[in-house]
Amino acid sequence: MNYAIIGLGKIGTAIAQAFAGKGIEVAVAGRRPLDAFAAKIGTSLVAQSIEDAVKADVVILAVPFATHRDIGQMAKSWEGKIVIDATNAYDVPPEELGGLPSTAAVAKSFPGAKLVKAFNHLPASVLAQGTTTPRGGRRVVFVSSDDDAASASVAALVNRLGFAPVELGKIAEGGLLIQARGRTWGHLIFQDLTKVE
Repeated sequence: MNYAIIGLGKIGTAIAQAFAGKGIEVAVAGRRPLDAFAAKIGTSLVAQSIEDAVKADVVILAVPFATHRDIGQMAKSWEGKIVIDATNAYDVPPEELGGLPSTAAVAKSFPGAKLVKAFNHLPASVLAQGTTTPRGGRRVVFVSSDDDAASASVAALVNRLGFAPVELGKIAEGGLLIQARGRTWGHLIFQDLTKVE
């Protein structure tokens, strides 16, 4: 399975650092040239164009929410791919999303893909602190999807990166806890939780 991160802003960079820290190869793509930036983070990062990055088996969307539609149009097919939605739709009117949770609205731009919400509930500065917390356990990353197999696959990736995955179930159920709605944040957003093992 190969991975790509689209968007190397603060969240994308924090996720890329987690991949680099474990030596897991990941393509990184954005609107600006990223070769030097990727090399600075780690040797397991490979700078690509967005057109090439969308060919990965697992694509992590770490872009501003409004740009997800543009990314969705860049692949010939999303069939069978996993798209990890790390965006937040804060301040997007619910009617603009058709009353859907933001990840369900994002899914419409990626037909055939399995959408998973993850890596969005922590501020970038906290995510960039790494997998262990000052309390001594592993930092929790929440995972939600309407596809159980995709959720389990992303949870396994989260675990491989060193974080503690907590699966919340379906997007419109437990997943609502990590979705922004209008000017309201889900109850688990910004919660820096620790799993002590």
